[in-house]
Amino acid sequence: MFSLTQNTGRQKEILEVVFRNGWDYMRGLLSGDEADEPRLPSPEVLRNILIELGPVYVKLGQLLSTRPDLLPPRYVETLTDLQARVPPVPWVEVETQIQKQLKRPLSEIFSHIDTEAVAAASIAQIHKAILHNGQEVALKVQRPGIGVVVEQDIDLIKSLAELVEVTEVGKDYDMVALAEEFTTALRAELDFTQEAQYTDKLRRNLSRSRWFDPEQLVVPKVYWDITTPNLLVLEWLDGVPILTSQLSHSQSGEENNPQRREVTRLLFRAFFQQIYLDGFFHADPHPGNMFCLNDNRVALLDCGMVGRLDPRTQEILTEMLLAIVDIDAQRCSELTLELSESGQPRSLNRLQNDYDQMLRKYYNLSLAQINFSEVFYEVLQVSRNNGLKLPSNMGLYAKTMANLEGTAKTFDPGVNLLDEIKPLMTDLFRRQLLGDNPVETFLRTALDVKSLSLRSPRQVELFLDRLTSETLKWNITIRNLDSLRRSLADSANRLTFGIIVGSLIIGAAIVSASAATPQLSIISNILFTTASLLGLWLSVSILRQK
Repeated sequence: MFSLTQNTGRQKEILEVVFRNGWDYMRGLLSGDEADEPRLPSPEVLRNILIELGPVYVKLGQLLSTRPDLLPPRYVETLTDLQARVPPVPWVEVETQIQKQLKRPLSEIFSHIDTEAVAAASIAQIHKAILHNGQEVALKVQRPGIGVVVEQDIDLIKSLAELVEVTEVGKDYDMVALAEEFTTALRAELDFTQEAQYTDKLRRNLSRSRWFDPEQLVVPKVYWDITTPNLLVLEWLDGVPILTSQLSHSQSGEENNPQRREVTRLLFRAFFQQIYLDGFFHADPHPGNMFCLNDNRVALLDCGMVGRLDPRTQEILTEMLLAIVDIDAQRCSELTLELSESGQPRSLNRLQNDYDQMLRKYYNLSLAQINFSEVFYEVLQVSRNNGLKLPSNMGLYAKTMANLEGTAKTFDPGVNLLDEIKPLMTDLFRRQLLGDNPVETFLRTALDVKSLSLRSPRQVELFLDRLTSETLKWNITIRNLDSLRRSLADSANRLTFGIIVGSLIIGAAIVSASAATPQLSIISNILFTTASLLGLWLSVSILRQK
């Protein structure tokens, strides 16, 4: 097996970190030894390993936390707030980086820049600045040299994926494709123009709504003329994270504070619109990315991670929400199969039984007692246990719902997600049925019906012609036919083998009965011995395979 220890010093550093933290399975894999059954370390150990390996692996851990379809909930929870212990880059290096991006003196663009970083993360750090027109802006500056580090570690991540690919878990999850997905996401993190595009799109989508007042929700403006792949310039918003705001602390003992309820209702409705109407949503709504501003508005920040849902998936998720409320295990199973990318489960009965067992614990609970984000995590767990691979955006969807509901309940303990979105369901169903323009939808449907009515007689005529002329061909695909064919072939081979053994025994008996010379007796004994050994081997083989 290919051994990573034969390569660079960076690979040896990874090996040392793994040794130090005691992850035995990965230690054997990295050393090129025969790997046992794959075992993840505890969530805390995995988090420590990623932190010690540095910024790129911290970002990888953050991406993994968005995939509850791959990891159990306790891992997702531990990796959600993963942060690299990285000090800010000295201002001299940051200034040089900004200068390279803008290619003109900073004094021509900014009247002032704070040299102390407001925040520092694994990929970039934030500085506050003021433009010559007096507008305050946030400068998100990429850490110098991080691109080279990312590319080096991407090669190692792909190598690790190739090693894990030979194990059972690697085949089940297609680790090479998964590594490709993560490395694409890592590279995308290095292009700040992409984050700027996401920010602009969310800003446009949330600037209009039938469900909430768009004036109360803010997404920062992008300054495109001074934004580059390594420098993102955004409108500066004065405020604090939602859970550290004065509103959250000063009245924390009140269960139904009207101001807090308005904020949570605004957030729920804004995300409900993003997910179920726009199909384009902010996928990282943790408390640090939701701010209460000084003018009492709410801001959504850090739009670098987004999720997308096509109209069909939106409809399925809406129906899934209703099926969960109705405790309908059969409908949940059907909808999961519609979402699945991997075809049929190992057993349809087991899938429905798993859903029935999952939903049974909610029979006697009121809607206010149900944690819907937790329910969607369980849906992903049931799918994983039954060998169903759901699209990766399902993990982002479940993670987004979990972060949103968790933050909202911490901020406003008396809130219930379903109570807040229930008034929107009728409007949502109307839109999914009729679209935004009912007249246009009706005319399009009428054209489809007309086209069908014109084509149907001709198609029926062709079908009858082929049927009567015996030229009709059927293309039939039968699932699991290969395994049935192999089973029949094995049975036929054993039957043939048994006939040969029986023939040897009969032949030996005939030779023995008419043996007139010692040579014929020897031949008879050889035939008997051969037939006995072959028969014994065949019997053992049949018993071993039951």
